[in-house]
Amino acid sequence: MNRIKRISMEVLALHKEKFNTNFVHNKEVLVEVAIIRSKGLKNELAGYITKYLKRELEEEREKEAKAAESAQSAEEAELREEQILN
Repeated sequence: MNRIKRISMEVLALHKEKFNTNFVHNKEVLVEVAIIRSKGLKNELAGYITKYLKRELEEEREKEAKAAESAQSAEEAELREEQILN
């Protein structure tokens, strides 16, 4: 595990509720919750956290879409069975 990922995961484990999918906001939160002297390191960490949270949010949306799709498919199957029986 590289240093950016390791540090980002440690910060997220402690302060995940403060971060969101906005890069600039995440940079400001990093300044509040951690001592990072290097501008480049701070930008890399904020970028990784932003990308990680966006990916997590997208995966959650995909799961919800699949659940809705399977529920819809189940309803359609029930309607087809009902039509066949009638």
